[in-house]
Amino acid sequence: MSTKDTSGMPLTKSFGKLVHEHAATDPAFAEALERETTKAMLAADCCAPGSQRARSSDPNRAKLIAQAFRLEWFTVAWMTVEAVVAITSGVMANSIILTAFGIDSVIELASAGVLIWRLSVELKYGRTFSEAAEHTASRIAGGLLFALAAYVVAAAAWGLWSREGAVFSWPGLIVALLAIPIMYLLAKRKLAVAARLGSRALRADAVEAITCGWLSFVVVIGLLAQLAIGAWWIDSVTSLAIVWFLVKEGREAWAGEECWGHDHD
Repeated sequence: MSTKDTSGMPLTKSFGKLVHEHAATDPAFAEALERETTKAMLAADCCAPGSQRARSSDPNRAKLIAQAFRLEWFTVAWMTVEAVVAITSGVMANSIILTAFGIDSVIELASAGVLIWRLSVELKYGRTFSEAAEHTASRIAGGLLFALAAYVVAAAAWGLWSREGAVFSWPGLIVALLAIPIMYLLAKRKLAVAARLGSRALRADAVEAITCGWLSFVVVIGLLAQLAIGAWWIDSVTSLAIVWFLVKEGREAWAGEECWGHDHD
């Protein structure tokens, strides 16, 4: 079969000329043609050098993502230990603050899971797609911070109403003491990586680590005060001091108002 028309012009060029002539006289057809052409160009660029997916494999960014993965998996490991020890100790000692501390660890576990999912999306689909995942992860992290604030208020109110402080527990004291430096170091590293990645979700997760560190301090003070002077109200009152901090950071994460990739110094 000939690939030329009767005038000798190649059929592909003849067809192209016909399409462009029709587009010039029909605005709707021209708009549809432009839309389909754009789709084809984006599809062709999907995995090309310099594309969004290719940029997701940039060595520097890949290293940051690998660091974030290590931080989150360490968080999962530590929070599992913390949750098991704190909840078990709290139930055995009939301690509200220790039990609540263990629930906080479960929330931290959920937050770490969200970040692992978000980073997995980053690696699999590239940075452009992960921006949608980033928004979802930020909303989830913000919701977890609100839940954490609600739990602190409820635990403190119950402690004040029941006039029962934290019952002394050696396992609970040890895990709370260990959590303070561990959470500090985790939060510091997560904030640094979040700033370089421009990740609000990772920053919100770091804020939860800071909160966990403060709660660990509260648990330690409450247990020691209970042991030394029987000050049953100390842990409940000091817990309320961090509620404003939790709500503020939760609102920021939920609204996604901060653009860490551009505004962070």
